[in-house]
Amino acid sequence: MLYLLLYPLHTSFSVLNVFRYITFRTIYASLTAFLICFVLGPWAIKKLSYLQIGQYIREDGPKTHLKKAGTPTMGGALMLVAILTSTLLWANLRNVYIWVVLGVTAGFGLIGFMDDYLMQVKKQSMGLNARNKFLFQTLIALSAGIFLYQYPEFSTQVTFPFFKNFSPDFGLGYIVFAAFVIVGTSNAVNLTDGLDGLAIGPTIVAAVTYMVFCYVAGHVRIADYLQITYVAGSGELTVFCGALAGAGLGFLWFNAYPAQVFMGDVGSLSLGGALGTVAVITKQEILLALVGGLFVIEALSVIFQVGYFKLTHGRRIFRMAPLHHHFELKGWPEPKVIVRFWIISIALALVAISTLKLR
Repeated sequence: MLYLLLYPLHTSFSVLNVFRYITFRTIYASLTAFLICFVLGPWAIKKLSYLQIGQYIREDGPKTHLKKAGTPTMGGALMLVAILTSTLLWANLRNVYIWVVLGVTAGFGLIGFMDDYLMQVKKQSMGLNARNKFLFQTLIALSAGIFLYQYPEFSTQVTFPFFKNFSPDFGLGYIVFAAFVIVGTSNAVNLTDGLDGLAIGPTIVAAVTYMVFCYVAGHVRIADYLQITYVAGSGELTVFCGALAGAGLGFLWFNAYPAQVFMGDVGSLSLGGALGTVAVITKQEILLALVGGLFVIEALSVIFQVGYFKLTHGRRIFRMAPLHHHFELKGWPEPKVIVRFWIISIALALVAISTLKLR
C-alpha cells in the first residue's frame, strides 16, 4: 500500500525512491510486524485471559505441563494480524504472488481459528474434526496450486538441492505436489508446537532463510549466477518473509519460557501454510525439508510412533511423540529441549543456504 502510494511521488521527493528497494521495505515490514506484536501483546494476553481462553493440557502428557493449564492461547491470531497488516503496508500489492501467499496464510489461519474456537470457547475437547480440518486445508492448498499452475509465468518444474541439471517437470501433477508441500508443512509446524517457544523459533529461522531464497530467485542476474530457477516477481515475497520473521520475534517475547501465551492452531497452521507456499513459489519445495528439517523430524516421530505402535500391538519407539516430549520424559529440562532444537534448526538452515553454491 505504501509502495503504491508513495513511490510514484519519488520524482518530486527523491527520498521516496527508497521504496523501490525490496531490502528497505523488508526491513520495515519486519519492524512493523514486530512492533504490532510487541505493543499489542500485553493487551491481547489480558483479553484472552478475560475471555478465559486458556490452554487445555492432556492428562496423558508430561506431568510438568499440567501447571500450564489455563495459560492464554490463540495468540497466533495476533501474529496473523501483524503479518497481514505489515505485508499489506510494505509490499507491492500488484504482485500476484503476494496475494497467493496472503490467501493461503489467512485461509489456514481461519481453519486454525475455527479449531481453537471450538476447543477453547465452545469447550469441545477435540476441536474441529480432523477429517474436516484436513479437507479444508487441502481445498485451500489445491486452489493455490491450481492458480499457480494456470499462471503463465510459473513453471511446474521441481528443483532438487545439490543438482543443477535435474529439474523434472511434474506438469498437471504439480498441483497435487504443491498442495502436499503446503498441507504437510502446516501440520508439521502444528505438531512441533508443544513447548514454550519451540515452534516459533524454527519458524523465524525458516522465514529468514527464505528471505534469502526469495530475493535471489526474484533477481534475474543473481539467479543466473547461482544457477537456480528464476521466478519473476518472487523477490517481492522477501517482504512477506520479513513480516513473518518480525511477527515471530514479537510473539516470542511473550512465548519464551515460561510462556505468557500460546499460539494455538490459528498460529501454527497459518505459519506452516505460509512457509509451504513461499517454498512452492520460489521453486525451493524440496529444500523445505532441510530448511524446516526440525518440523520434518517432529512429524516423522509421530508417524513412526503410531505406525510401530499399531504393527507391534502396543510397543513404542519413543517414550512419547512428538519427539520433544521423548526428551522431556528422559529428564531434559524444557528450556534445554527448546534451545537445542533451535540450534538444530539453525544448523539445518545454514546447510540449506549452502546449496546455493553447492551444485
